[in-house]
Amino acid sequence: MSGSNQASLWQRWVRQPQKTWLRRALFQAHLWSGIVFGLYVLMISVTGSVLVYSNELYRAATAQRAASKGSGPQLTDEQLADAARRLYPGYQVVRMARLATLDQVDVWLSRDGRIKKRLFDPWSGRDLGDSVPTGIWAVSTLIDLHDNLLAGPAGRKVNGLGAIAVLVLAVTGLGIWWPGIKTWRRSLNLPRGVGWKRGVWHLHSMIGFWSFAFTVVFGLSGIYLAYPDWMQNWADRLQPPTPANAGSRIVDRLIYWLAYLHFGRICGIGIPCKGPGLCDQTTKAVWALFGLAPAVMFVTGVILWWNRVLHPWLAHTNRAVRSSTVPAS
Repeated sequence: MSGSNQASLWQRWVRQPQKTWLRRALFQAHLWSGIVFGLYVLMISVTGSVLVYSNELYRAATAQRAASKGSGPQLTDEQLADAARRLYPGYQVVRMARLATLDQVDVWLSRDGRIKKRLFDPWSGRDLGDSVPTGIWAVSTLIDLHDNLLAGPAGRKVNGLGAIAVLVLAVTGLGIWWPGIKTWRRSLNLPRGVGWKRGVWHLHSMIGFWSFAFTVVFGLSGIYLAYPDWMQNWADRLQPPTPANAGSRIVDRLIYWLAYLHFGRICGIGIPCKGPGLCDQTTKAVWALFGLAPAVMFVTGVILWWNRVLHPWLAHTNRAVRSSTVPAS
C-alpha cells in the first residue's frame, strides 16, 4: 500500500471509520471471536470476580468446629482405628493425624481406591464429619476451574489461549467502538431516547471502552500465569539481564505488577493500601465490578447478534419456507 493510500485510510479512519475496510475486518474478527469464545469469557469473568473474595469465601466456608470436650486419657491410635473400621466396614485406615488445636483426629480410610477423610473425637471415637467441609471443596473447585479448567497443567495452557482471545476481543472491540473524531465523546455514555435495541449497542460500547484497561491487564496477566517461562524469555530479549541492571530491570517490574494486579488484593510490600480495611475492600469491589465487564459484554453481544444477524436470518428463512409451500393457483 502506497503512502498516499495509507494516509487516506488513516484520514477516513479518524473521520468516518464506518466506511473503511479496516473497521469491517475488525467487526468480523470481533464477532467470530465472540461467538467462538463467548461462553469461555462468560465463565472466566464470573468466576474471576467471585474469586476476588476467595479469602472471605474460605473463612465463610470454614465454620469453626467445636473442640471436643472430653477429659481423661485419649484413645490410642489403634483404638481410634478400630472405631473407624467399625463405622466404615471394609475400609482400612491409611492415615491418622491428631489436630492439637481442635482436639480432633483426622482419619483417612481407603477401600477399592476410594478415600474417605473424616474427623474423630479422640476421647469417644465418635465420627465428627468430613475433614474437608463442602464449602471448602466448592471454593477450591471454583479456583481450579478458573485457573486450570479442572484439567491441571493442560487446562492452564488452554486458559492462556483463552486469555489471548480476551485480548483480541478487547482490541478489536476498541477499534469498533471508535465512532469518528466528531462524535467520540457521545460514545462514552448512554444516550437517551434511542430505543432499547440501539441502547444495547451503546451499553455494549460504553462498557467495553471504560473496562478496556482492566480487560487488557486481565488478558496479559492471564497469558503470563499460563506461560510464565515464555513471557520471561520475551522480557529477557527485550531487556537482556546484565550485572548492571540486576534487580532493577523495568521488564521485571512490569511482570511483577502484571501478575499482582490480576488478583485485586492490595496487601503487598510497598503498596500504601495494606491489610484488611476500607482500602482493601474498596479495591476488591472495583476489581470484582470490572471483572464482570466481559460477562456483561457477552450478554449484550448475544442480544446484538440476535437483533442484527440471527433474528433477521430466521425471519427471512421462515418467509422463504412459507412462500415455497404456498400452492400455485
